[in-house]
Amino acid sequence: MVTPITSIDVKGKRLLVRADLNVPVDKGRVTDATRIDRFARGMKPLLEQGARLVILTHYGRPRPNELDPGFSVDKLRPALSDALGVPVRFSDTCATNAAVILSESLHDGQALLCENLRYNPGEAANDPAFAAALALLGDVYVNDAFSCAHRAHASTEAIARLLPAYAGPLLIEEMEALTNALERPEKPAVAIVGGAKVSSKIAVLKNLVGKLDAVIVGGGMANTFLFARGCPMGKSLHEADQVGTVREIEALAAKSGCEILLPTDIVCATAFAEDAPAVTVPADQCPDGTMILDAGPESIAAFNARLNHAHTILWNGPLGAFEIKPFDQATMQVARRAASLSHEGRAVTVAGGGDTVAALNAAGVTGDFTYVSTAGGAFLEWLEGKTLPGIAALMPPKQAA
Repeated sequence: MVTPITSIDVKGKRLLVRADLNVPVDKGRVTDATRIDRFARGMKPLLEQGARLVILTHYGRPRPNELDPGFSVDKLRPALSDALGVPVRFSDTCATNAAVILSESLHDGQALLCENLRYNPGEAANDPAFAAALALLGDVYVNDAFSCAHRAHASTEAIARLLPAYAGPLLIEEMEALTNALERPEKPAVAIVGGAKVSSKIAVLKNLVGKLDAVIVGGGMANTFLFARGCPMGKSLHEADQVGTVREIEALAAKSGCEILLPTDIVCATAFAEDAPAVTVPADQCPDGTMILDAGPESIAAFNARLNHAHTILWNGPLGAFEIKPFDQATMQVARRAASLSHEGRAVTVAGGGDTVAALNAAGVTGDFTYVSTAGGAFLEWLEGKTLPGIAALMPPKQAA
């Protein structure tokens, strides 16, 4: 198990904290500070106890060794200062003597933000020399970026082996929420899995059908399942080469007693466009020249009825082309039902992934879910049952037999 930073006395210590402050910015201003606020919520008590924060983060995807000012994290400081409640100093480098001097000048309760990790090619390469330079910035390493824990980068993996390493409050919160939902769910437990392609979530589906009581499949993924059952697709997005995979997943589900729910009626249109003329037909009657863009009302009712009996609901991926009306109905209505069950205390609801968070925000129900993860790739790999490199690096070595 990982050890939380809250288990030690942090007064006077430089905590070298890996955060994920990769937030939306427009014209130099943060437009959505959700990640910053969640990070700050866990860090403020540590500052109050006398910790000295040295914060590492990436921002965007700059070309290594090209110091494009558009990717500087300095623009995050106003929002970060507001969230932490203290002025945040800035180092325009992250692995130099100048940065070390700034870190050593901090007093108890002060914070320093270092420049974008991804300006240096050593970050993505998990370069030991770069990690060693970063390690000079702190006395203790803290990983508080679950969303980056699936990457074996210098600031998430190599560095954890050079300093006493701990898990930050946000990382602990995320791990507990996801572990409880996937490994120790209160039954019945139901997953909602959507998105475009079965091929991108094969491992997720195989893992989930072996652990949960039911999996609702939607979006383009559902099309491939329907195609495997002989349903016509018209112009619909589907993966004809994944029929064997679908049958393998269905066999695993049958073996473990997991029910797979697919749309029984579908909403089709000739174009993926706002208010395109749409028709609702049985799932096996997609008209030629049209594409399946959402699940129909009969399917929505069946999905919600299944959720009504669930005590744990795990969600990743929208159920249709929710970005464009009227093809948002399955996603919106199922999201509102899950949120209602959570709000009433009838179910634990955990959701994650970029499109999923966007869909919940669009439905206005994010705040009613038990836990919403902002992680994308890390959330998916966790659903696959993988041990993430950034988490593994925080675990103490196994005792020799």
